Amino acid sequence: MKHLLIPFTFAASFGTAAMAADLDAVIDNYADIAQAGYEDSLSRAQVLKTAVDALVAAPGDATLQAAKDAWLAARVPYQQTEAYRFGNPQVDAWEGKVNAWPLDEGLIDYVDPLAGGNDENPFATANVIANPQLALNGGTLDAGKITPDLLRELHELDGVEANVAAGYHAIEFLLWGQDLNGTGPGAGARPASDYDTANCTGGHCDRRADYLRAATDLLVSDLQDAVALWAEGGAARAEVSEDPEQGLVMALVGLGSLSFGEMAGDRMKLGLLLHDPEEEHDCFSDNTHNSHYYDGIGIRNVYTGRYERIDGSVVEGPSLQDVIAERDPALADNLMSDITDTVTALSAIKTTAEGGMAYDQMLDPGNHAGGALIQTAIDGLTAQTRNIERAIALLGPNGSGEGVEFK
Repeated sequence: MKHLLIPFTFAASFGTAAMAADLDAVIDNYADIAQAGYEDSLSRAQVLKTAVDALVAAPGDATLQAAKDAWLAARVPYQQTEAYRFGNPQVDAWEGKVNAWPLDEGLIDYVDPLAGGNDENPFATANVIANPQLALNGGTLDAGKITPDLLRELHELDGVEANVAAGYHAIEFLLWGQDLNGTGPGAGARPASDYDTANCTGGHCDRRADYLRAATDLLVSDLQDAVALWAEGGAARAEVSEDPEQGLVMALVGLGSLSFGEMAGDRMKLGLLLHDPEEEHDCFSDNTHNSHYYDGIGIRNVYTGRYERIDGSVVEGPSLQDVIAERDPALADNLMSDITDTVTALSAIKTTAEGGMAYDQMLDPGNHAGGALIQTAIDGLTAQTRNIERAIALLGPNGSGEGVEFK
């Protein structure tokens, strides 16, 4: 889901050359963590591609489960990179290619006629897999050959954000299918035979396989672009490094926007208010508890300047926490305490889901214990956002600069 970047101004004067050097080191570490996170995301996406190719070559319960497991593993490093959104224009311009949601999945494939469709989106049930030609603005879109280029053309078709044709969630839908259980137990249950051309269910198994492979190839390509953005000489690294003081505020704006408007608001509070499982982030796979948890870990990574890679190695160095502690030790400690509380609350959701109560079940209006778990995390995210606002104000000119209020 897209958010407007919150405008801010920043013209700090930190004073000494030593402090300037320290800020350079903080920004270098911030960019190094970003690069490592996207490299890990790319590595896991390449494993997913291998699993998808194996599924298409030999459809069966085992190869489908292996592809699902690879998708779940791929989400772990990627979700941690979301801490780089919102404050970094380069990332926001790119991110919609890989993690756009929610989606009208009927654009891609068959859906239950009672649980699919959107009156405001003429392509909500277009079913590209079943239809090699689509009527579009008085003309015809040729979808006869499903390729990454076609998916790029279909993505946000006709300017509608819900027309998500590519990225993690399109792949998730193709692996799991719709979750038709509402707030009851169970995730999507797409059969492996949806990819078996000899014993095809769902129709058009060859085109479904083509779509899944194209979407996975495109995800790998897009993540290669993200790695390049943060590599030495990359546009995103250059943007935060050009003015390290400005880069610090960009980083904090990203953390505040992800904490409040995105997580506490769009991804959590909206679903809780509506008791609507369609508002959960990983709605086909029932993996939402992990997506929320690793978003929280990503915020902690950026604040503390420490990221544990998928191979167990660690990228760490001078951090935002260090800079804030130089000027207001109490604020630095309070924000760290808030982030710790939030991660604890998100961990409780994760543990409960892994124990058998999925996130969509927590949204049931009668599930007061589940709703309380979500609300506790929302409260934690809100509290840490207020201290992020204070940190941004602290880093303004002479410690009394332009503040940012997240709404």
